[in-house]
Amino acid sequence: MDKVRICVVGMGIGRSNGRALAANPRSSVTALCDLLQDRMEAFASELPEPVKFYTDYKLMCQDPDIDAVMVGTPNQWHVPIALEAVRNGKHVLVTKPLADSEDAARTLVEAAEAAGVVNMMSLSMRFSDPVQYLGGLARQGFFGELYYAHSRSVRRIGIPGANKGGVHFIQKGGGAFRDMGVHFLDSVWWLLGRPKPVSVLGVAGAKFGPRGQGYWMVEHQPPASYYSQYAADDYGGGFIRFDNGVGLHIESFWASHHEDMGQIELFGTEAGAKLRPLTLHQTLNEQPVDIPVELPQKPSTSWDTLAGHFVDCVLDGIPCQSPLRDGLEVQRMMEALLLSAELGKEVRLD
Repeated sequence: MDKVRICVVGMGIGRSNGRALAANPRSSVTALCDLLQDRMEAFASELPEPVKFYTDYKLMCQDPDIDAVMVGTPNQWHVPIALEAVRNGKHVLVTKPLADSEDAARTLVEAAEAAGVVNMMSLSMRFSDPVQYLGGLARQGFFGELYYAHSRSVRRIGIPGANKGGVHFIQKGGGAFRDMGVHFLDSVWWLLGRPKPVSVLGVAGAKFGPRGQGYWMVEHQPPASYYSQYAADDYGGGFIRFDNGVGLHIESFWASHHEDMGQIELFGTEAGAKLRPLTLHQTLNEQPVDIPVELPQKPSTSWDTLAGHFVDCVLDGIPCQSPLRDGLEVQRMMEALLLSAELGKEVRLD
């Protein structure tokens, strides 16, 4: 095989992945799969080559001309589609979060590993240049011992409305933490060296969504027929403790009376850092020094970086930097935080 033939499933986030995969010289998007024909036709007009259309993912997974499947659907469909793909010997690239529950995520990971296919999470934030830069410094020992981190993803108005993909976002298995928090949780966990979580204490709830408030890109309050179906969190936060003694304070808000924010802060024995704006903190000549970092502008994006890595894993057999098993571990932490909020007590993961 000298070129990976890929089907993109889901014309939401799947399009961002699909554009990058289509632009890679060693891969091509040869098929699209979605329930709506017009959505596929609209995206197909952007692609450089003709594509097949499928509305049945099971039939798509039986196509011998497809080598890999990019799953960019709502959370509840990640596992059924990716499972069908790996059972048919297809490599899989799955958008975040891995699943809508820990059990479903574990089922998929075990099946993908048993099938021996490349299985990878699509994580645009982990593969972004600033996060990769900090990760390189961490691996080089620049921070010394990383012992604590704080991560926040806050929107003032940001609950997905019906015009942003449908009711699945606000129903069971969706919510702010699985939508936004997962990016920041995954990235900061990776920066810390992917330590093993042992306990989680969390709070979560819905203070805006069930009242029809805080909806993103909606000029007026959505109809009650929409927001009355709200069954997920619109905020969540808590504390995760790892087996090496590291602590992580993490928060995610879909709506709030607060300024928008997306931040990761790292605390190390020799240096610290924050993600936005990218800044390093040190003590030099016995004086505190803050060092702003300006990374060179590149024509490529984080989508291009992760697409290239997926293709390299398939064609060259290099180790995957973000396997589905990472997605499972992040899922365990997310579900534990939400469960802790529901139970009102700490949840142990060890």
